Amino acid sequence: MSLENRVVLITGGSRGIGRATAIEFAKEGADVAIFYRRSKELAEETIAMVEQYNVKCKAYKVDVSNFEQVKNGIEQVITDFGKLDILVNNAGIITDFIPVEDVPLEEWDEIMNVNLKGMFYCTKVAVPYLKESGYGSIVNLSSVAGRMGGSVGVAYASSKAGVIGFTFALAQELIEHNITVNAVAPGPIATEMILRLPKETQDRIRKRVPMGRLGTPEEIGKAIVFLTTNRFITGEVLDINGGYYMD
Repeated sequence: MSLENRVVLITGGSRGIGRATAIEFAKEGADVAIFYRRSKELAEETIAMVEQYNVKCKAYKVDVSNFEQVKNGIEQVITDFGKLDILVNNAGIITDFIPVEDVPLEEWDEIMNVNLKGMFYCTKVAVPYLKESGYGSIVNLSSVAGRMGGSVGVAYASSKAGVIGFTFALAQELIEHNITVNAVAPGPIATEMILRLPKETQDRIRKRVPMGRLGTPEEIGKAIVFLTTNRFITGEVLDINGGYYMD
């Protein structure tokens, strides 16, 4: 199904999986809005890459853990693009493994605020516009850690397990509005989020992947686009992990 003239919003879209996903949507003819939290320079790089495919792209500095910023950001997307068809809840943070008794309370809260609450905020504000679209689609970024715990600690795994439960419930709620809701659960992907971890942590993660390598952001981006174009898929979690987890 063609995505020409569709409008997609990707949170955490300035780099990594978010950037790769923006480019894959642009290849299919969709206009792209991205939220970023820190680097305007990286966001501008993403815009330049996306616009090579002759589609519209704009970036908005939005902290998804701040409801007012999310609300204002999405309203500005509607002003600039006229509508919203697809939401990709990609923004997330990760930390190195810390034993549960040593996890700082502020670290737990930060991970939940971005990975889980941020997804809720963006969805809450976006859904009325997705209902108006007549096409609406939501894809949430979970993780293999949300399936089996992973190797980066209880806070991250808990947040990503929450994404899966959120996806299942939301899919049931929105099916009558012709809005599909799915998730992807990547294994270890070669993004800054993983590559900035200590080398011993990276090696430990890589060794657990049966294919013997990290996935690429492009492999995840293509899967996300697929989930938004197949209108008979909803309430699914697509595992993309090189054999790391098989259900």
